[in-house]
Amino acid sequence: MSASLPGHYREILIDIGEDPDREGLLDTPKRAAKAMQYLCHGYEQSLETLVNGALFASDSDEMVIVANIELYSLCEHHLLPFIGKAHVAYIPTGKVLGLSKIARIVDMYARRLQIQENLTREIADAIQSVTQAAGVAVVIEAQHMCMMMRGVEKQNSTMNTSVMLGEFRESSTRMEFLQLIGRSKS
Repeated sequence: MSASLPGHYREILIDIGEDPDREGLLDTPKRAAKAMQYLCHGYEQSLETLVNGALFASDSDEMVIVANIELYSLCEHHLLPFIGKAHVAYIPTGKVLGLSKIARIVDMYARRLQIQENLTREIADAIQSVTQAAGVAVVIEAQHMCMMMRGVEKQNSTMNTSVMLGEFRESSTRMEFLQLIGRSKS
C-alpha cells in the first residue's frame, strides 16, 4: 500500500470536520486505504492472466448463460458503491470458457472505478475477445448509492444496461436470452 494513501484519508477526515486522533478514528485512514485498494483490485488483474487458458473444446453451439452474478463496483463520479447482478451469455464456436472465469471477468472489471454503461461493454468485449463467440450478451441491473444516499435520494431506482454482440443483435436470439433470464417485457 502506498504510504500516502492513508495520509490522504487522514486529510479527508480533517477536511470534513473530524478529529483523526480520536479513539474511534485512529486506524481509520489505514483501514480506509486498505479497503479502497481491495475495492479497486481489478486494476491489478489482466484478462489473459485471469482466463489462464481455461478454454475447452466443445461441439456446443447453443447459448451458454450465467445469470445472477453479483457485482460490487464504485461509481467513478462520486466513489460511492453500486451493487447489482450481471447476466452473461455467449454462443460458442468450438470452445467454451471455464464457468468460474465468467464470474471472475465480471469481478475484474467491476473492481475498477466505473460507470455501469462502460462496465457492461467491457464485460461483453472481454468475453467476445476470449471466446471468439458467435454472439455475446450482457445485462446488468444495479442500484447506485450515488442516487440513493445523495442527490435525488431515490431508494427504489434500478439501472439496467445491456450490450448485445453478434448473433444477439438478432431479434429472436436477443428475445430468447431475455426470456431465459426473466427480463422480457412481453
